Amino acid sequence: MYLAIKNVKPLKNYFLLLTFENNEKRIFDMSPLLDKGVFRQLQDVDLFNTVKVNFDTISWDNEADLCPELLYEQSQPYMNP
Repeated sequence: MYLAIKNVKPLKNYFLLLTFENNEKRIFDMSPLLDKGVFRQLQDVDLFNTVKVNFDTISWDNEADLCPELLYEQSQPYMNP
């Protein structure tokens, strides 16, 4: 399934709150990626917080990005507290 991302919000502990084009909200944990390649730079919280929607996915100021399929498949449904 392919769903574009409409909104992203960085959260504490390297989590992302993602809103997909179907208005579904999901939580993605970035921490498993933070010891790999360009994602190591995102251990800097200031850089991590530069995340933004870029076309139909997300990217950071260091040009790191992730495809929306991976973000959807490896995220969990967001349970609004």
